[in-house]
Amino acid sequence: LVQQGWPEEIRTAILGHAEYSGVPRETHLAKALFACDELAGFLTACSLVKPTKSIFDVDVAGVKKKMKDKAFARGVNRGDITTGAAELGVPLDDHIAFCIQAMQRGADALGLRGTGQ
Repeated sequence: LVQQGWPEEIRTAILGHAEYSGVPRETHLAKALFACDELAGFLTACSLVKPTKSIFDVDVAGVKKKMKDKAFARGVNRGDITTGAAELGVPLDDHIAFCIQAMQRGADALGLRGTGQ
């Protein structure tokens, strides 16, 4: 990324997004990247199990219920989702709702508009 001219803030945020890197998340960008990445994957999984395969049919209550099911999207670290919201200083429900809305705005690009939308 250095060779491609990416700013240090971006590079540091990317490194901080991986727990194993040991790079602290000190900027809002770094915290937001960490908070949204794992949740975006989980929300995608929640969308794809819906009959419509649509992010528009995903809601906070359903996401929280799926988070309790360890067999569902087992590769997603639920701890990272809750830690991410805490690091941003927002309630988990608000963070989930915000990310759902953001993904709805980008549903076409994400392939999550689904059927019937």
